Amino acid sequence: MSLPIADRWFERREIDAGLTLIWEPHVHPLLRCNIWRLKGRDADLLVDTGMGIVSLRQAAIDLFDKTLLAVATHAHGDHVGGLHEFDHRLVHGCEAHALSEGRDSYSLDLADFSAASQARLAAAGYDISDGLLTAIPHPGYRPAAHVLKGCEPTRVLAEGDVVDLGDRAFEVLHLPGHSPGSIGLWEAATGTLFSGDAIYDGPLLDEIPGADIPAYRATMERLLRLPVQVVHGGHDGSFGAERLAQIARGYLARTG
Repeated sequence: MSLPIADRWFERREIDAGLTLIWEPHVHPLLRCNIWRLKGRDADLLVDTGMGIVSLRQAAIDLFDKTLLAVATHAHGDHVGGLHEFDHRLVHGCEAHALSEGRDSYSLDLADFSAASQARLAAAGYDISDGLLTAIPHPGYRPAAHVLKGCEPTRVLAEGDVVDLGDRAFEVLHLPGHSPGSIGLWEAATGTLFSGDAIYDGPLLDEIPGADIPAYRATMERLLRLPVQVVHGGHDGSFGAERLAQIARGYLARTG
């Protein structure tokens, strides 16, 4: 069955003053990354960049009007597809090589997923039997030809580093488990955490290449000690401390 042509590829919503959520509505939730843009005094913050199917920079050019620090919470293809478009590219050291190689590219063609892999994803909560796209960006686009473009980071991050916007500053938390170099960006003054795929309000994937369940458990235990007010995850909706505790304790119970 042929897919329709999308009227536009990205949607956006202002969450609060200075914070905008951007997403790709025609991408399956498995790969539909939350793209967060936060205004700062001296620089703006961009957390993750989606699949790279369509130019994020061009689609949201009105939001990118000053120095922009584009941070990858990890190097999976649904989070770094558009990273190469930006001048300042920040990623944890454990993910830098994968980023430069464009290693974790995901096929958008259902034929490339075996019945066993589809069954595993369905058991985790992601039914992809109807495909990974509900539309295509332009005539002639072939999902099977999707390739992640690698890029070199301009700054390699480590635990405790600070991403400074001038009036707001975010501490880098190394939160491995989903991937070796998964990070969160933590603003203690407001209790705000951009968590990437370390924690989000949906099915957590810990049996994919590079995942580490013991490390994921340690990350959950760390997050339980964090005095969060709001978590902006890599997928699904934002949530507060009570929901974070439910997700983290649920994960620990399932994997204990």
